[in-house]
Formats: sequence, C-alpha cells, structure tokens
Amino acid sequence: MTPLAQGALSVPPIDYGAVAPLLIVLGAACVAVLVEAFLPRHQRWPAQVALSVVALGGAGLALGLYAGSSPDGITTIADALAVDRPTLFLWGALLALGLAGLLLIADRSVEPGGAILASAESRAAVGGGTSGLTEPPHDRGYGAPGLAPTMQTEVFPFTLFALGGMMTFVAANDLLTMFVALEVLSLPLYLMCGLARRRRLLSQEAAVKYFLLGAFASAFFLYGLALIYGYAGSVRFTEIAEASVGSAASDALLLGGLALLVVGLMFKGSVGPFHTWTPDVYQGAPTPVTAFMAACTKIAAFGAILRVLHVAFGDMRWEWRGVLWAVAIASMAIGAVLGLTQTDIKRMIAYSSVAHAGFLLLGAIAITDAGVSSTLFYLLAYGFTTIAVFGVISLVRDADGEATHLSQWAGLAKRSPVVAGVMTFLLLALAGIPLTSGFTAKFAVFAAALGDGMAPLVVIALVASAVAAFFYVRVIVLMYFSEPAPDGPTVTVPGAFTTAAITLGVIVTLLLGIAPTLALNWAAGGGFAG
Repeated sequence: MTPLAQGALSVPPIDYGAVAPLLIVLGAACVAVLVEAFLPRHQRWPAQVALSVVALGGAGLALGLYAGSSPDGITTIADALAVDRPTLFLWGALLALGLAGLLLIADRSVEPGGAILASAESRAAVGGGTSGLTEPPHDRGYGAPGLAPTMQTEVFPFTLFALGGMMTFVAANDLLTMFVALEVLSLPLYLMCGLARRRRLLSQEAAVKYFLLGAFASAFFLYGLALIYGYAGSVRFTEIAEASVGSAASDALLLGGLALLVVGLMFKGSVGPFHTWTPDVYQGAPTPVTAFMAACTKIAAFGAILRVLHVAFGDMRWEWRGVLWAVAIASMAIGAVLGLTQTDIKRMIAYSSVAHAGFLLLGAIAITDAGVSSTLFYLLAYGFTTIAVFGVISLVRDADGEATHLSQWAGLAKRSPVVAGVMTFLLLALAGIPLTSGFTAKFAVFAAALGDGMAPLVVIALVASAVAAFFYVRVIVLMYFSEPAPDGPTVTVPGAFTTAAITLGVIVTLLLGIAPTLALNWAAGGGFAG
C-alpha cells in the first residue's frame, strides 16, 4: 500500500475522555431504540426510565471526572468539536436540566398513565380508537387487569437524541457539524410536541407549526452556511475569523451569510421577532415536553450563538452589533408587551421566554469574558426556574386536564398554599427580584453589557424588566387576593418524579440567588477554544 493510500485510511485522533459525556448520551439513545424494538410493551417504561437516568448520571460522572482535571480547551474528531470551559459548563447544565425534564416526562401519577399519548392498545382498550383524534377519558392499562397505565415510550429515545443533539450543537467547531446537530436536536422535538394525551388536536397543530417554521429556519441556516463557505472557503470557525479580517473579497457574501445564519439561531432561541412558533408550541405540547424544550433548547441555542459570534465573527463585531441591538430591543419589547395580553399561563411563560431571550442577547453581544460568563450563568438560572414553573403548572388540573387559563388560578392559595407559595417564588425569580437566581443573572448580564459600552441597551432592558414584572405579579395577585370558583380546579398531589424535578428547580433557584459564587466562577473558568 502506498503512503498516500495509508494516509487516506488514517483515523482522526479522538480524545475519548473529553467527548465521553456526549458518546454516553447518544449511545444510550441508540440502546433505547433497541429497547423499544425488542422488549414487551409492559416492560418498556421501567426499562426506558432506568436506562435514561443511568445514562444521564453516567454522562454527568464522566463530565465531572474530565472537568475536575482542569483541562485546557481542545478540539477533537478532526476539529469538528471544541471541548472547552464553556462547553463543559453547558454540557453540565444540559445534563442536569435534561434529567429534570426527563423526570417530568416519565411521571405517571399527575396524569394517569402520563402526559404523553397512550399506546394504540390502551386507546383501543378504553374505546378511544387509534386515530389519535379522539380523547379517551384515561389510560386504564392494556385491557387486562393488573397492568399499570402506559404511555408511548418512544418519547425516551427522542429525549436522549434531542439532548445529544443539543450537546453537539454547543460544542460544534464548524458550521456543518452545527447544522447536523441542529437537525438531530430538532427532529425529535417536532415529534414530541405532538404526543399530548389530552387536547390532542392542539398538540398536533403545535407540532406541525413547529416543524414547518423549523424547516424554514434550518433553510436559512443552511443558506447562510453556503454563503459563508463561498466567502471564506471553509466552514471552520477559526478559518472564517481569519478570512473575515484578511480577505480582499467583497463582504456582501460574509454579511449576508451571517444574517441568514443568525436568523436560524435566533429562531431556535425564541428571540423576537423570530419567535412566532413559541406561544403555540408551548401551549400545545405536553407540559413536561414544554418544560424540557423551554429550558434545554434555550441553552443549546445561546451556547451556539455565543460560539459563532465570539469565535467566528468576534473581530467584525462593529458590523453586526447594531443589528443585534435592534433584535434585542425587539425581543424584549415583544415579550414584555404581548405577555401582558395573555390569558393562558403557558402562553404567558412563552412570551416571558421571548423577553428573557432579549436579556440574554445583551450578554451574547458583549464580546468580553464577562459577557460569556454572565450569559452562561443566566442560562443555568433560567433553565432551572423554567423547569420548576412548568412542573407546577402540570399540577393544577380540572376535569379536562391542566387548567391553564388564568381565571382558573384565582384563589389557588386557598386551595393549596404550598403550590401557590412555590409558584410565587418562581415567578418572582423570573421577574428578577433579589434573593432569587433571576436577580443575580440579570445583574451579571447588565453589568457585562455596561462594561462593554451598552448603557442605552441596559436602560431599555430595565424598562422591559419592569413591564414584564407586571404579568408575573398579576398571577400572584390572582392566586392570593381572588376568591376561588366553586367548580375551580384542584391541585394534584405530585408523584416522586415531579416532586423531585420541582424541588430541584426551587433549590437551585434559591441557591443561585443567595450563594451564586460557585456557579459564577465555574462559568468564568475560561474562554472558547480556537
């Protein structure tokens, strides 16, 4: 064999210790598919839950062992992935939030049989048919006595594949890897959004909207990738950065490609005005899926935005910063103002996420170390608060399922003081009240923006925060100072999984508010590789 042929067959070096968390999650997703194929239906739920929890725990352990050795930032797998301090932080946040989201999805006590669409056999057993268009009263098992309620357990491999895609997305060191990861994380989410057991048509409509708008966003991203490749002759971030400061070619391709690229990324992060899918999907998707998506997708999108802006386009910040100022202002205004008009609590939280995306952009466009660390901390704080909020929302129920209309939350404190108190604390955290993680996160992001000369944008953000606080306080007033309706909703006693997810979110929200130093230091541990 000639030396050339030998070189053609050479395998790129892989640092398996660095990418072990990602390999564990994706490997477990593949095993979960085999579990679906070969295990009897009544054994799938316990097997899938155990496999998923063990996989996320193992990935977290591998991440901790690698991060504990204080490694330098590296690129691996032919420089396709960059494993640096921001990547490790984002992976840790995704694994923790993925576990909390998985517990909400796996819970079968709040909704008998779980919030996910029942199996075809179960629907037939209760006379619901298999079309998916009718609403069975409850999943009572498999038509045989003694069998526990079930759900479509395909949701577990979907969750693991989506989480693996998110982990790849935030670590991608070139645009092509980022695009592949974008599709890996998106396709399972499109399917998961249509799996609601109740309000099935609304859920399916949400899934179709998410899929169609997501396809448009992916097309924007791919077209932008092509234009940037035409300009730089490469899709690797470091080579794009070198070309942007040293090329004599016209900047039209570069700026046009960057604009299209940013549209695709902003869509994933629910940044206004690219947010149009968010309220419908948050409302229609099963609430545990909404929780997982709201927390983890935000982390994935802004992790990728940070890497693209800082590594590939940091040297040309003056060309794009003004545009992103306008996008941040639009996102904060849309989220704060339209959130005031909402009567459904899930849609209200959706517009809240649009406003928070605008706040996150302040840190992302501050091309400084403080900008990176404050944005990472904000993502962590927002994720845990959001998981807990949707966990609480899933507990307030009436005969038709979740009671999400705001009028149904009137007097909730008289029915369940504990649930109302937890929800109040979480809403105050979203509003940014002191002694919560929301205040610390906003303070860090605003300080980073001020340090990079964006005082006018910080003033606008403070005004938007004050406006957005009104619709959080409105829910609190409704719960405590209104009389409950005689036929109002009840508060379901949560099972162990939902209790664990809500408790984790509340504890982290409190700890990051009163003792944030450890998380802030971890977020500030180093910059991007390359």
